[in-house]
Amino acid sequence: MRHAIRLLASPSTLGSSTGLNPAPLTLLPPIPLYRRILRAHRKFLPSEMRLLGDEYVKSEFRSHRTVENPIHIVGFLNEWQRYAQEVEGDSWHGTKLDTDKIDKMSDQQLGQLYELMQAIQKKAREDPEGET
Repeated sequence: MRHAIRLLASPSTLGSSTGLNPAPLTLLPPIPLYRRILRAHRKFLPSEMRLLGDEYVKSEFRSHRTVENPIHIVGFLNEWQRYAQEVEGDSWHGTKLDTDKIDKMSDQQLGQLYELMQAIQKKAREDPEGET
C-alpha cells in the first residue's frame, strides 16, 4: 500500500489547459504537501483560523492515511494542493464554493461543511468587531 501511494504521489502533471484548470499542476507527495499547508497556515492565517485549519488538516490527512484507491488519493492530494495555493496566494478571501464541488460532496461532507458554517457564524456573533 505505501509503495502504491509513493508511486501515485510522485511528481506528475494533472489537469488540462482548458476549462477551470488553466495550467497543469505538479502533484506533491503527501508529507511535503501536509507540511506546506501547515506552513501556509502559520504564515498567512490569523491565529484563530490557523488553529481551526491545522486541526482540520491533521484530521483529514490522518483519516486518509489508509486509503488504497488511487483515484481517491490523487483527487485528495490535488484538492489539498489547490487549497495550499489559494492560502499562499491570499485568493481565498471572499470566494464562494463551486456548485459543482458541492454537488459531488457526500452527505457526511455536507454535514461537516454545515457544522463549519455554524461555527463561523457563532464566532462572528460572539466577536462582531474581530477578524473573520
